[in-house]
Order: sequence, then structure tokens, then C-alpha cells
Amino acid sequence: MTGNVSTPNQPRFGLIGRVARDYLAPRWTGFALSIVCAIAVAGLSAELIRLLQPAIDDLIAHPKPGALLRIPVLVATLALGRAAAQVGQAMLVNGIGNRIVGDIQLQLFGRMVRADLARLRTTHSGSHVASVLYDAGLIREAATNGVVNYTQHFLTVIGAGAVMVINDPLLSVGLLAAAPIALLIMRRYARKTKKAATGAMTETSALATVLMESLDGIKIVKIENREAFEENRVSAVIDRRQEHLIKGANARATAAPATEALMTLITAGVLAYAGWRALGGHISVGALVAFLGALSMASQSLRQLANLQTVFSEGLTAAARLFAALDVEPEIRDAPSAAPLQGGEFHLRFETVDFSYGADEQALHGVSLEARRGETVALVGPSGGGKSTILNLIPRFYDVTAGAVTLDGRDVRSLTLASLRHHIALVTQEPFLFDDTIRANIAYPNPEASQAEIESAAQQAAAHDFILSLPKGYDTPVGEAGARLSGGQRQRIAIARAFLKNAPILLLDEATSALDTESEAQVQAALERLMAGRTTLLIAHRLSTVKNADRIYVIDRGRVVETGTHNELVRAGGLYARLAKAQDLESTPEAAE
Repeated sequence: MTGNVSTPNQPRFGLIGRVARDYLAPRWTGFALSIVCAIAVAGLSAELIRLLQPAIDDLIAHPKPGALLRIPVLVATLALGRAAAQVGQAMLVNGIGNRIVGDIQLQLFGRMVRADLARLRTTHSGSHVASVLYDAGLIREAATNGVVNYTQHFLTVIGAGAVMVINDPLLSVGLLAAAPIALLIMRRYARKTKKAATGAMTETSALATVLMESLDGIKIVKIENREAFEENRVSAVIDRRQEHLIKGANARATAAPATEALMTLITAGVLAYAGWRALGGHISVGALVAFLGALSMASQSLRQLANLQTVFSEGLTAAARLFAALDVEPEIRDAPSAAPLQGGEFHLRFETVDFSYGADEQALHGVSLEARRGETVALVGPSGGGKSTILNLIPRFYDVTAGAVTLDGRDVRSLTLASLRHHIALVTQEPFLFDDTIRANIAYPNPEASQAEIESAAQQAAAHDFILSLPKGYDTPVGEAGARLSGGQRQRIAIARAFLKNAPILLLDEATSALDTESEAQVQAALERLMAGRTTLLIAHRLSTVKNADRIYVIDRGRVVETGTHNELVRAGGLYARLAKAQDLESTPEAAE
């Protein structure tokens, strides 16, 4: 799914069957009871209409003994029974419907959080939010209220028709001629609402996307005085969305009156016919009232059926988009023969690795490198050269296009994802914190960690002292994405998280870039202790942090262009030497010899 979501053209009955199988079947008992309630409402409504004839004829036109007590008591009993069935139907449908929404939202989030990074890279999160919040509601409405109410009103039309046939078979048969016209009206407006629903879903995704982009980049918006531009951008999306919503609402608003107008015309014809029959004494007042009452009830139910057609159209359109998202299997997943990673030397190798983000976006060309246990291997070079891509291939955020990444000689694609990632700790250049307490963020890799373990990790990351200075210490909420902390504080919390995980493979992507000089010295010393005995890959633009690395790979335009220690590379006079000179690091005792 993207901001411009296209709704797949799936068979209508296939979608209905899948919604029924996936969401209604697990709750078949409650759903069946709601259908029983709907049938009861329809039957009792028809019976109440049927009682109009004896009520008028036996109580008013030609009073009969016992009718004065029998008929009112029967009417009251039927009315109370119908009310109970209506309440039961509503409560059952509400419970089932909201649980279906929860299931859909959880499924969509599960797919999103397990999706390939390559897919998420091309999909704005706003479209996922729109599906979770908007599509789920449409499917619920169609699968619960739509089905149950359709059953009720369809049976009500049947029941009303039966009452009309009992009172005047000839006239009832004549009215059947109007049924195809009513069906054509409902189908016409259903097509219009489906088209409007598809457009509204697309623009809802676009609206969520543009809102999130504007708020995520609020500092840039303000510093560049672009508030008015963002307002206009949002306004354009809102206008397009409103256009589709209005078209859908107009189609719904027109369908019911059109059906009602048809029924009113029919009622006028019935009155004329009844008047002609009454002149000859062939129809009683009670029979006429019952017939008209049944016709009115059928008219109201037909109007509801017309509205429900639009509910089904919107629900099926949303279901098509939902299943299109759910049916996308991640490409990066466990192989059928995948085995867990258990111990080892954690000797990491890249063997002539190529990688492409897309057909025209090759990021790595024949990269070969290695890192042994206890070694610190640094990746340096110009921005955009492919350093972060190399790190992303190790935990299989992406898979290589050619070549292989191996651990102790085993291709990482032959290992289970969970076990591979369990043995890797990652600290990125832009640390992310969840909107929770500091304690919860440090303990994220291991929620069962003790307070002593959490504090030890924070101390090693030079975070303990500033945490204790906060009003609630380790229970201090960090805010959305850690907004209540400074950049350096967020980075140290992220480093503490890596200390707590204590994984044998450590990936550091500019892990000290956000720290001030004093904090950097503290954290660098802590990182050196952490890296001891581990397989460590380190990305750094600040070359002072990699001077003591066991081996440095210089990455430029997706290729390894130089390899060696700091001093060896400085003496070689290549790209690394130029970078070191720019940072005043080219002068070393060995280099000066």
C-alpha cells in the first residue's frame, strides 16, 4: 500500500466468502443468534401489521366478544418481543463488529511490522494508518450491521408481501411488476457508491500521509516559513477526499428517496384500486389498512435495503484492499531448512556481495570483508557510499543480490531470523525511543531485566547520572520518539539498550555522533569495553573514533577501495588519507617516519 492505493479487482463472492471465513466463522454462535434476532424482528413486525385488520374490523367496524382484551394483549406482547429481539440484535452485532475491527487492526499492524524494509521503504506509514483506522470500520459495518440488517429488512419485505397476498392476492401480484424497477434503482446507486468509496479510500491514505509528513517535519516547516504551503497541500487533499465522500453521500441520499418515491407512486395506485374495490363492497376497512400498512413497511425496508447496498459496496472495496495488503508475504523470511544460530566464533564474512535496492539502484559491487570475534572493524568513506547498507545486510534487513554474508561459514540466509537477530545489537545514528519510561526503553530487548541490570547498562553508557537527575529517575517518560530528552541523552539510552542485550555481534552506526565531547569520551571508553571479545562493525565519519580499529575498510560508491589500519591507510596516501587530512588526523608517529 502506498499513498495512492489501488484497490485490486477481486471476485465479489470470493471477498464475501473470505470475510465470512476469516471474521464471522470464529464468532458463528453470536452471529447466528443475531440472525435469529433479525428473523424474529422481521416476523414480529409482519405479525403486528397483520393484526391491523382484525383490530379494526373486530374492535371498531364490527365489534366481537373477547376481542377488546385479546387483541390489545397480543399486540403488546408482540411489541415487547420485537423490542427484546431488536436489543439483542444490536448488542450482539456491536460486540462482534468491534472485535472484528480489533482483529483487522492487529492483522494489518502485524503485516506492517513484519514487512520487508524494502517494502516499508517505498510505503508511507500514513497509508497503513488509514487502512487500520478507516478500512476496518467499513468492513465491520458490512460484515455485521450490513448482513444482519439486510437479513432483517429482506425478511420484512417478504413478511409484508405475505400480509398483502393474504389481504388481496390479485393486487399483490400486480405490485410484483415494480420489483425489477426497485432493484435497478438500487444497483445503479450501488455502482456509484463503490466508485466513490474507492476514491475516498485512496484520498484518506493520502491525507494521513501528508498530515504525518507535515508534523514529522514541523521544524523545517517553521524555519522555512512554509506553514501556508503545508495548509494548501493538506487543503488540496481534503478537497479531493471530500469530493469522493460527497459523491458517495449523495448516492446514498438519492437511492432511498428514489425507492421511496417509487413506493409512493405504487401506494397512490393501491388507493385508487382500493377505492374502486370498496365501491363494490369487495374490501373491508381493516383489510385496506392492513394492506397499506404492509406496503408502508415494505417501502421502509426497501429503502433500508437500498442504503445497505452502499454499505456492502464500501465494505467489499475495503476488504479487497485489506486482503491485498494481508496477502503480501515478506521476501525475507526463514528458509524451510533454516536452523537456529547457537554459539560459535561469530566470524563474519562478506563474500563478493552485490546488492540493489531496485533495478536502477545498485548500492554494493563485489564487497568482500570480514570481522572476527574480538576484532573491531570500521567502515569509513563518503556519505552515500554504502556503509549503512553493509550493516543492514548482516541482520537480514535486506538480502544480498549476489554473493553471500556468512557467520562461521554458514550463509545467514540458512539461519532463523529470530536467532540471528538475537545475537546482534544495533545502535544507529538516529536513536529511536518509544513513548515510555527510560526503564522500559533500556529494557526493551529484555523486558524481564532486573533494576540492577538496567542500571548497570546505563552506567556503562554514561547515562546513569543524568537519569538520576530527572524528576522520576528511571520512571521518567521520554515522550514521543524521546522528545523530552536531548539528542545526546537519547543516544546514551540507545547505547544502554545495546549494553543490556550483551549480544556477541555489535553493529554501531555513528553511535557517538550526537554526543558532546565530554560524553563522547565517556561513551567511547564504555564502547571499547563492550567491544572486547565481540565481533564489532563500526561506521564512523569522525575518524578519531576508528584510529584504534583492528581493520578499516574504506567504502566508496559501493566498493571497498582500501583496507588497512589507520596508520597504514594514512601512509598509503589514498582516499582515507585525504579524509584524515581534512580532519587533521594524518600526523601520527608512525606516519611521520
